[in-house]
Amino acid sequence: MNALSSRKQPAMKSKRNLTRFTYEHTAFQGWRLCISRGGRTFTKYFSDKQYGGGRKALNAAEAALAEVKSLLSQGKVVDGKLNDSVARKVEKFLKQA
Repeated sequence: MNALSSRKQPAMKSKRNLTRFTYEHTAFQGWRLCISRGGRTFTKYFSDKQYGGGRKALNAAEAALAEVKSLLSQGKVVDGKLNDSVARKVEKFLKQA
């Protein structure tokens, strides 16, 4: 056994707003972005298969999360509800991401 094969990849652990899904009995493995603001919840899945591996899926999810947070920071919460125009922008972005 050489030194490279004895090293393990660092475990990919869930982070705030990003959850790792690795189920043995389903086809999906990847990351779920989930963030709530002003009574709205925004969710998008980033599949390892679609993005070419766990690290690449995580990188895509982190980039999307940064953009979603940026969009949400532009919105106002009035009476506990997020501005509809900002919510639509976030939803549109997540569909394209």
